[in-house]
Amino acid sequence: MEGFDFNCAVLISCHNRKKKTLGFLDSLHKEITFSADSWDVYLLDDGSTDGTSDAVKAIYPEVRIINGTGNLFWAGGMRVLWKHALDQKKYDLFLLCNDDVILIEGSLKRLIASYQLAGPESILIGSTLSSITKKITYGGHLLNRLNHAGYYLVKPDEQVLKPCHLGNANVFLVGAAVVRKVGIFDGAYTHYLADYDYTLTAFKAGIKVLLAPGYYGFCEDDHGPNWLSGKHSLRQRVNYLYSVKGLAYHEYLFYIKKHFPADYSGAIIKLWMKTLFPFIWDNFKKVDN
Repeated sequence: MEGFDFNCAVLISCHNRKKKTLGFLDSLHKEITFSADSWDVYLLDDGSTDGTSDAVKAIYPEVRIINGTGNLFWAGGMRVLWKHALDQKKYDLFLLCNDDVILIEGSLKRLIASYQLAGPESILIGSTLSSITKKITYGGHLLNRLNHAGYYLVKPDEQVLKPCHLGNANVFLVGAAVVRKVGIFDGAYTHYLADYDYTLTAFKAGIKVLLAPGYYGFCEDDHGPNWLSGKHSLRQRVNYLYSVKGLAYHEYLFYIKKHFPADYSGAIIKLWMKTLFPFIWDNFKKVDN
């Protein structure tokens, strides 16, 4: 990071994951000096009852803690936090991270160096690995076709930035020029999809969405199957269909209509098929949930 003067706001949202949150902050603290002029660390604690805020205050008093309502979920919490940071001072960069990431040594130095190569109108996505399997868990994605929602995960190169359409905000660096052009996360999303929507919106606006070289942290894939199996009652499956932590029916359809209108009718049918006839997915995916 030598020779590059910048101000960066680090944005993290948490809820009742004290051990994981402290683990992330420990890995972050090894990468940056919390009291340095270049870095301000913001934590949105969305109503944790496990003592997260008190523990963070005791160990990392420089972290700026913002209290949530308890009903913000991930996208809502990050949106509130991002708005708050924008009100504090003029930042050059925004680093969004999940609190269950353990950063790899030297990762932020590499990420900033990649940003310097990419330029100010860019979003950089840092890929993560499972600490157990060492397989890629989150990162950047390319659409199979620009007008359809299907996509695939991109494996990072060791040296070269790779273009993407979609990105997970587990390790996610956004230039201030991007925020000036497209804003922050769309208020339509409560939990999921805000990062996919943001990167795709940015891509369509001519902003570079890039997968940074190498890997930046360890993070387990905790999403699980994207349907509820036939072991559950119809009422439970319908509730899951509409839940913001389930299939997020209305928010997913908003995303599809906004970016892939040709897929809209098919998306409705597929969501209801998963709900009414889950045995199709149970049999083909062979996942017990």
